[in-house]
Amino acid sequence: MAPGAMNRWTKSLAEARPAAYWLEDPGRPRPEPALTAAATCDLLVVGGGYSGLWTALLAKERDPGRDVLLLEGKEVAWAASGRNGGFCAASLTHGLANGLSRWPDEIGVLEELGARNLDAIEDTVARYGMDCEFERTGEIDLATEPHQVGEMRELYRLMEAHGLADGVELLDAEGVRAQVDSPTFLAGLYDRRGVALVHPAKLAWELKRACLELGVRIHEHSPALSLRRQGAGVTVSTPYGSVRAGKVALATNVFPSLLRRVRPYTVPVYDYALVTEPLTGAQSASLGWRGRQGLADLANQFHYFRLTADNRILWGGYDAVYRYGGQVRAEYDSRPETFAALAEQFFGCFPQLEGVRFTHAWGGAIDTCSRFAPFFGTAHRGRVGYSVGYTGLGVGATRFGAQVVLDLLDGGTTERTALEMVRSKPLPFPPEPFAWTGIALTRWSLARADVNGGRRNVWLRALDRVGLGFDS
Repeated sequence: MAPGAMNRWTKSLAEARPAAYWLEDPGRPRPEPALTAAATCDLLVVGGGYSGLWTALLAKERDPGRDVLLLEGKEVAWAASGRNGGFCAASLTHGLANGLSRWPDEIGVLEELGARNLDAIEDTVARYGMDCEFERTGEIDLATEPHQVGEMRELYRLMEAHGLADGVELLDAEGVRAQVDSPTFLAGLYDRRGVALVHPAKLAWELKRACLELGVRIHEHSPALSLRRQGAGVTVSTPYGSVRAGKVALATNVFPSLLRRVRPYTVPVYDYALVTEPLTGAQSASLGWRGRQGLADLANQFHYFRLTADNRILWGGYDAVYRYGGQVRAEYDSRPETFAALAEQFFGCFPQLEGVRFTHAWGGAIDTCSRFAPFFGTAHRGRVGYSVGYTGLGVGATRFGAQVVLDLLDGGTTERTALEMVRSKPLPFPPEPFAWTGIALTRWSLARADVNGGRRNVWLRALDRVGLGFDS
């Protein structure tokens, strides 16, 4: 890296606040009061992110008479639900390739359920008048290295073979640069309907509003400390109160589950993002980004990027950082070396934006599992249900996960609970120090693959064979 270039990129970050852009919105709602007494309910939801909010909302829509209470340890949207890129994807399997590799016999059903789920999210936004900047823009996956062009063509052939290419267009370099202009774009796969963009924090806040309007009781600053079966129900304790419920839905995702048996199946991985100042008219024109699509490249250490409502660019991804012991701490939300790398890569992608400043730089933890797609289960004789392991693709899939959890708690078999995806579990991660060593080796191997034409080394091939590994 040339000293002059480092100076330019450092200058672009000089005024960036170490805060999530989305959470500084002036319309941020006041938190609901903490739980300070004993309470009872039919259904207790633990966690005020997307998983918990969708579970509470759908529970009331299914049965308006059901008494639903939701506990949030801090404030709604403060964690992953208010820090992500706002890509609301139809895929339930972290992309078609991952789904085909794990559930080839179900992929048609899973893709259909995912499309219906995204349509239902759009309908919910409209029915409740949710102000969350929902845009059904679609997404373009980008080849930025020669070997990725062939991978993209193969993926498109797989889509065609499985009847899943409707609304998807394969673009050559000229075609993709007509959509968004970057000298790094060699090809693109444009999915016009499979992704919507949202203001992620506003989506969570609006789900909270809808829940309250339907009669859900919400208590923020009320962390759940323990769970135990008590008679015909379950009791969950908080610092200043407790809740006795007939059923419990756990939606704590990246944070340690109240069910110890679930903890080995996920690890927290930190993801980071930057947001620019609003672009000028000339800067916007230099990009030609008129369709406002979401964008993501095909590297193992991939980037995702999009426009905000006020015409900034959010640029995130690349690093996926695991801390020894799976710790989740506020100080990990800032990582200057990653911010500097992201800034360098941003200007490599868009050299015409030289001189643009970043206003925000932040990070947050993602609940990652070894199959890169959520898993589900019950405990305490069906009284407790959970969904976890969304691996960074939970903005849309959490609604599906909420449906699965409610199906499991309500009993009986549905189209969703009959799926092998729902009935199976990923492989657990090993204890320390093996988890840290394995994840570090995997990150190094994926980075090497990116610069070696996509060739996967012996370690990655071994992980592929056993179904355990990190991938984009």
